[in-house]
Amino acid sequence: MPSSNENTALVPNGAREAYNGQDIDASKRHDGNTEMHQTEGGFLKPLIFGGLDGILTSFAIVAGAAGGKMPASVVLVLGFSNIFADALAMGVGEFLSSKAENEWILSERKRENWEMENYPEGEIREMIDIYVERGMSLEDATVVIQTMAKYKDFFVDIMMTEELGLQVPEEDHRAESMKEGVVMFCAFASFGALPILGYVIIPALFPNVGSDVLFTAACIITGYYTNFDYRIFYSAANWFKCGMETLLLGGSCATVAYTVGQFVDAHVVQTSSS
Repeated sequence: MPSSNENTALVPNGAREAYNGQDIDASKRHDGNTEMHQTEGGFLKPLIFGGLDGILTSFAIVAGAAGGKMPASVVLVLGFSNIFADALAMGVGEFLSSKAENEWILSERKRENWEMENYPEGEIREMIDIYVERGMSLEDATVVIQTMAKYKDFFVDIMMTEELGLQVPEEDHRAESMKEGVVMFCAFASFGALPILGYVIIPALFPNVGSDVLFTAACIITGYYTNFDYRIFYSAANWFKCGMETLLLGGSCATVAYTVGQFVDAHVVQTSSS
């Protein structure tokens, strides 16, 4: 029967597990096998950004309403209308910004391609200088760059990365931008609805509960989901640190919203009514 280390080397993602366990022998045994990569990381930014922004935005509405002593009906109207309008705006904004960035990168690639066609010696020399600055000898850098320069499209992509620090998008970049916008919309709307759903579900089950109980439930839901950070699945970040970062962010937003709600209720609403 193979040992646990051998099993680590034989699983489809054994190389990653070998790295996580700092198991050199398992890494060597896995060399040459097919490795599964976490391709979902491309949507990590809109997922985290949309989810956190959505849940914190809706909780800020709840906290402000609680500070201003508004009824639950006001929280529901303001909350759901604001969440879905903001989700649409965030989704469209993510799509347009991603699409614009990709189009700009492709325009820069056209310029680099033109320079390579009309003055290849200068581009090759620039790349050699970059590799030399990074510690490669002049002779080795010259051999490497001149070899890559034989393959123009490949070399232009390398130039984009090494000279400009830009990753050339895929040909279907518009579809990818659309997917990012959809992920942003769904994350914002779904997570944003969570604190407000308590104002729907709890009164349906317990009709006599007060607004303080509803606000407490919203705090618990927000605290739980802000600690549930998707970064721990896609990086080596410490789960406790990630959770504390988002919890502190959520607490800050809630404090500001609640304080402003109290201030407006005390100095504007009550003054106007009196």
